[in-house]
Amino acid sequence: MSGVVERVDQLQWDHIRSQIQDSGWAALPPMIDAGEAEALIALYDEPDAFRSTVTMARHGFGRGEYRYFRYPLPSIVSGLRRRLYAKLLPLANEWRAAAGQPPLPSSHDSYISLCQSSGQSKPTPLMLRYGPGDYNCLHQDLYGELVFPMQVVLLLSERAAFAGGEFVLTEQRPRLQSRPTVIDLEPFGGAVFAVARRPVRGTRGIYHANMRHGVSTVTAGRRHTLGIIFHDAS
Repeated sequence: MSGVVERVDQLQWDHIRSQIQDSGWAALPPMIDAGEAEALIALYDEPDAFRSTVTMARHGFGRGEYRYFRYPLPSIVSGLRRRLYAKLLPLANEWRAAAGQPPLPSSHDSYISLCQSSGQSKPTPLMLRYGPGDYNCLHQDLYGELVFPMQVVLLLSERAAFAGGEFVLTEQRPRLQSRPTVIDLEPFGGAVFAVARRPVRGTRGIYHANMRHGVSTVTAGRRHTLGIIFHDAS
């Protein structure tokens, strides 16, 4: 896990936070290696590692499947979640201040304690698996009253392992139609993006843009991703 923490720390966080502020998202270079990605993919077939499995077609979410980890999280997932929280916290608190909300705790462990005291005690980090014809409808990962305003997706599969399956973001600004963005995730890296709403400075002050994310149809192969959500679920 120490190697993962070092890789996170070595990223250009001032630039990443600036990109998120400007666009609502930023690309992330690799933070895990191929062996770590393969180990996570193999973990998908170990049901004891997960608290629940969701078949998307049953709920109208799209096609494909995802699984939520149970506590205790795998050390690499826990390490990424804690360290990424610390790096994103300054911008998260800026966004909360813009919305008139109080700052968040300085450590992720303290934030999870806050979630638990509010009735949000189910872990939300998840793995998603897509095959040919699978896709994920545009959505927001809101699981209760407490919401950390950003989340992270990491692509675990090599690009040669699948075709299609692009990561898609949309942004809805007041009185405008939605603007789509298609993001080419880098294997073993990915993207950080707004969970739902983000503050944008306009000519008349700050307004809030509504963000959604999804995945386009996979046309061949198999695509695995790791989703890191910082708030827990009720």
